[in-house]
Amino acid sequence: MPGANAPDLDQLINDGAIRLDITGGIPTWEAFPGVRHQEMIDLIRASIELLPDSTTGCPCVHYSDVLLRFKDGSLKRPDIAIFCTRPPRQDEALTIIPEAVIEVVSPGYEYKDLLLNPQFYLAQGLGDVVIVDPRADVITHYRTTGVVNYRAPATIKLQCGCQCTVPQVGEIE
Repeated sequence: MPGANAPDLDQLINDGAIRLDITGGIPTWEAFPGVRHQEMIDLIRASIELLPDSTTGCPCVHYSDVLLRFKDGSLKRPDIAIFCTRPPRQDEALTIIPEAVIEVVSPGYEYKDLLLNPQFYLAQGLGDVVIVDPRADVITHYRTTGVVNYRAPATIKLQCGCQCTVPQVGEIE
């Protein structure tokens, strides 16, 4: 049987070797990211906090790689999802939509990260979509009102009343 020794897709997903998303009916997958990608996520998550002058009361609850199921059936696992309501502790995909997501661009997955994800997330009602390209030190912040580009390092203010800081890749030791 051809490929009998090769692991099947379900096994690779179950083993955590790849990440599968379904975005508006388009399946995309990627190998789990390397150390630089993970360090960037950890540094950004460590910086997430309520804006000093915020009156939103958002607790800025954030998770990395949490599975989300959207109303259209799409399944996504953003690098960072920020919620103003603590999601239920469950093993299944969350059906509540985060206030904001932050995605770190992975080499070889630029189409998904730069073109597919921002428009999808905005169409689902998210207030902020932040795309971080650590190799170029470029941050693109999408909102329904427009797009703003930054050079890292930068502190990004989110509509929910939270903020985060994106470091330069050179700052990661």
